[in-house]
Amino acid sequence: MRIHSSCVFVAAIAVAWASAEAAADMSDEQLIENAISAAPETVGKNAAVVNWDMKSLRKGTNGFTCIPDDPATPTDDPMCTDENGMAWMHAIMSKSEPPKGKVAFAYMLKGGSGASNTDPFATAPPAGGKWIEDGPHVMVMNSPDMMALYPHEWDPTQPYVMFPDTPYAHLMIPVK
Repeated sequence: MRIHSSCVFVAAIAVAWASAEAAADMSDEQLIENAISAAPETVGKNAAVVNWDMKSLRKGTNGFTCIPDDPATPTDDPMCTDENGMAWMHAIMSKSEPPKGKVAFAYMLKGGSGASNTDPFATAPPAGGKWIEDGPHVMVMNSPDMMALYPHEWDPTQPYVMFPDTPYAHLMIPVK
């Protein structure tokens, strides 16, 4: 099984706990401001915000949930996703199957980085390797039929499938 990495999606539960610990140095207000910066202002201002340990920092009203930067990665990579995206996040973090038939959408307008192209649970690049960086992008998750239409190789300059041929395959769409 070939697996590709992504800044947010490399987070196994242990990484999430470590990230939550590192985020303890920031106030809740700083975490909220960072988290909502992942989406357009009109989405972020009404979104719920949770920390990496899934502790609620703010209730929302628009169905989106934002998560602040993962301090375990070298880039500032907050994310905002819809309800189906949160279910997808819980699935990858617990290494379980994503919910069937629930297409999800997420914003990462500050971009992100991942530790490995092949190991979604890597916490650092392999010896001599570099972090993989994607610029600002949006994602569509849980749409297997769509994944067949796009390249399955990492290329942050065009839409491509991340985690191809896995239950966690999702379309990465660069935006400026």
